[in-house]
Amino acid sequence: MPCLCRDCLTQFDTGQRCPACRSPRVARHDELATLSIAHMDCDAFYASVEKRDNPALADKPVIIGGGRRGVVSTACYVARIRGVRSAMPMFKALKLCPEAVIIKPRMSAYVTASRAIRAMMEELTPAIEPLSLDEAFLDLTGTEKLHGVPPAVMLAGLVKRMQDELGLTGSIGLSHNKFLAKVASDLNKPRGFSVIGKADTTSFLQDKPVGMIWGVGQTTRASLEKAGILSFTDLLRWEKTDLTARFGSIGERLWHLARGQDKRRISAHTPVKSISNETTFFEDTTDPDILDGHLWRMAEKVADRAKAKHLAGTVIVLKLKRKDHSLITRRKSLRDATQLADKIYRTARSLFDQVEHKGPFRLIGTGLSHLCSEENAELSEDLLDPKAAQRGQAERATDQIRARFGAEAILKGRALR
Repeated sequence: MPCLCRDCLTQFDTGQRCPACRSPRVARHDELATLSIAHMDCDAFYASVEKRDNPALADKPVIIGGGRRGVVSTACYVARIRGVRSAMPMFKALKLCPEAVIIKPRMSAYVTASRAIRAMMEELTPAIEPLSLDEAFLDLTGTEKLHGVPPAVMLAGLVKRMQDELGLTGSIGLSHNKFLAKVASDLNKPRGFSVIGKADTTSFLQDKPVGMIWGVGQTTRASLEKAGILSFTDLLRWEKTDLTARFGSIGERLWHLARGQDKRRISAHTPVKSISNETTFFEDTTDPDILDGHLWRMAEKVADRAKAKHLAGTVIVLKLKRKDHSLITRRKSLRDATQLADKIYRTARSLFDQVEHKGPFRLIGTGLSHLCSEENAELSEDLLDPKAAQRGQAERATDQIRARFGAEAILKGRALR
């Protein structure tokens, strides 16, 4: 069986340890040398950047998020062991892990680290499809002739470089399609390297929960459960026509995924159509301060991502989910494109104030769509809001200060809600 040492990248045939460096970190699989579709997911990315930049945090539980009344954006694995999860209210996270260190997100630092990782990926293949700052699909088909080693070796080398040069770790999923590659990358985090081959696809998926499918959320899962579908084995009992009739287009997709089939290609040129951020509350809420605080923090995240991609948008979107999972979506078109958190927040807040249903809500989100180049942003003055230009200038100045001195150099009061 082909084996690969993940520490020194030696390839060998059999053995529990690497014959060259004696490391036990060995990847082994019959198809290890032939698979070429991969998913790389950084391990607790935001928290890992903070620990790298502040070694004093190395062994401490770190939570990235808002103030005591905010929510958890992400948490390191030390905190996760204590039960802390993304989107959990901060006060609950602190009950589970009272000694945790709470850190406000530093998007500029995360963007810088993400770009460095992307540059390393581009040395391996041009076929990269990023999903977010910390994860991406890679298609390494045909690259063995160029680099002289199979894709598995290049991927092990990628995460080794990430750790050696950037102080960050990642997990690799290697398979024969995107669906299985993403599933594989979650199997043994952190610092995982998991392989799902063509020959073992059926046996691997058997009896796995349908919640493993990326994009199948609570609502879809509840609908599947009502139909008696809890696992991939349950899906295999259904005909494609019956699944499609019951669940629409997602039914046909589920039929194929139950058989490990995914024909989607990794696209390096998929245009960004929208930028959004949302959070699901651990408990439904009607508290206006909590909702307002979330709107501002999400507007900042959307703005940070737009600025990082040199984009702006002309449509602001507000998304709310009620207690019964029904959705409320509102949108407003702007005269000029924007990438400013101030404009995104004020527009989203105005949309929120116009919603007749006042909750309780289990999810809130905002976003920017109809994207264009940032060169087309804020071209004219807002006659209805004469102070908008002044606030925009202040936000640009704040961005420069944060880029130099850190994200916490300047904070707005509403960010602490």
